[in-house]
Amino acid sequence: MESLGYLLQGFETASSWSNLLLCLVGVTFGMFVGVLPGLGPTAGTALLLPLTFGLPPVSAVIMLSGIYYGAMYGGTITSVLINTPGESASLMTCMDGYPMAKQGRAGTALGIAAIGSFIGGMFALAALIFVGPFVAAQALRFGPPEYFSLVVVGLSLLVGLMGKSLVRGLIAAFFGLALSFVGMDSSTGTIRFGFGIEELEDGFEFVSIAMGLFGLSEIFITAEENLNAQAQKPPKIQNMLPRQDEWIPALKAILRGSGIGMILGLIPGTNSVIPTILSYSIEKKAAKDPSRFGNGAIEGVAAPETANNAYAGAALIPLFTLGIPSSPAITVLLGAFIMHGLTPGPTLMQKNPEFVWGIIASMFIGNLLLLIMNLPLANVWARITMIPFKILLPNVLIIMILGAYSISNSIFDVMAMFAFGVLGYFMKKVQFPLGPVLLAFVLGKILENSLLKSLTIFGGSFAPFFSRPISATLLIIAMMIIAVSIYFGYKEKGIASDAEM
Repeated sequence: MESLGYLLQGFETASSWSNLLLCLVGVTFGMFVGVLPGLGPTAGTALLLPLTFGLPPVSAVIMLSGIYYGAMYGGTITSVLINTPGESASLMTCMDGYPMAKQGRAGTALGIAAIGSFIGGMFALAALIFVGPFVAAQALRFGPPEYFSLVVVGLSLLVGLMGKSLVRGLIAAFFGLALSFVGMDSSTGTIRFGFGIEELEDGFEFVSIAMGLFGLSEIFITAEENLNAQAQKPPKIQNMLPRQDEWIPALKAILRGSGIGMILGLIPGTNSVIPTILSYSIEKKAAKDPSRFGNGAIEGVAAPETANNAYAGAALIPLFTLGIPSSPAITVLLGAFIMHGLTPGPTLMQKNPEFVWGIIASMFIGNLLLLIMNLPLANVWARITMIPFKILLPNVLIIMILGAYSISNSIFDVMAMFAFGVLGYFMKKVQFPLGPVLLAFVLGKILENSLLKSLTIFGGSFAPFFSRPISATLLIIAMMIIAVSIYFGYKEKGIASDAEM
């Protein structure tokens, strides 16, 4: 009951005209930077950080938080419409969101994404209000071995994304891991695979790889096929909500995605990629016809988008209660806290309850604003896919170049994006899956850091990975996932061979 009383006080704080306006500015700007390839929650939040110097702490963080979860949904729009994930968490949405757009159902994809994001956000808020402090305290039991094992689970789920050939998928995954090792070794400071190039000392940027492999490669493929196609008048797109027979599977996916995102968001140090991979893989395994996934299955959009937004909200719990950021965007928020004289941690909710609960209440308002903004506008976003390619191509290229350049104001990032675009084009031509490359790149850095920390703490011994209960359980789950995936893969291959005979 005490939490509910604080929550009512938080709504009183968040519903002042100035804070309502700042929340609206935050989610609107977040949507804007999320739609632009190359910008995302981290860049958008950092971009407006200097503008908050003269604002009260609660007002400043309300606006920055709005940018954070607004950009999370904005990345959905580029994933669905132009197959370009603005950040790693939007990658899984490309799998079925873009095929839905190509089928003329972009409005439906964006509509179910908005609904799922809202419901996922509400689940995260419930966790913030009722179980946040307790669960976050339990998360202290997670050490480097547990983080390592959790990433192994995430990598094991890549088996489901390997495409038609397990060998090609494994090659793609190992290539992604190799890319993650480029740059400075976090433990020794040694530059690896730098080849004397100064820009490689910090490794490759995620945005350059993502936009190149998924965005530019798709532009090259489409240009090859449709550059001279006659422009057609865009039809009026309707049915922004799912068909009647799609509601039940979509809602089941949303509920599962909410739980997955909320639980993983409570664990400090996890990455937003893991809940989206896990939710997508679970839906694919649970589906009666898994072949629909990758071809426009609505559950393939609903589940990862819900998990993404649930994770985004729940990830604030370790920040509030432990002072631990769980993603780059949350790290920017941590900087905003400190800049305004606040120290996130166990005492924050006791010493500054009006601040914490004001932020929590503003998240409810912000998620409601996003739902109101996106459902009516889903038709507008979907029409972008109908723009003639000759008009869309130069505009998308300009946005991508600006986005890649804005990472560190370096032409090298733009060149890297084009290099990965050409690589992605040829990989698609020879049917190498792109998903494992990017996902292994993101997870590889976490895998390496947690492994090195574990070996340093335990004197080079691997025994703690198997003797610590949580770590051992996660490793067993990973082995089971791999074994089951390989079994069903060979079984489907055997069935296909029998059918050909």
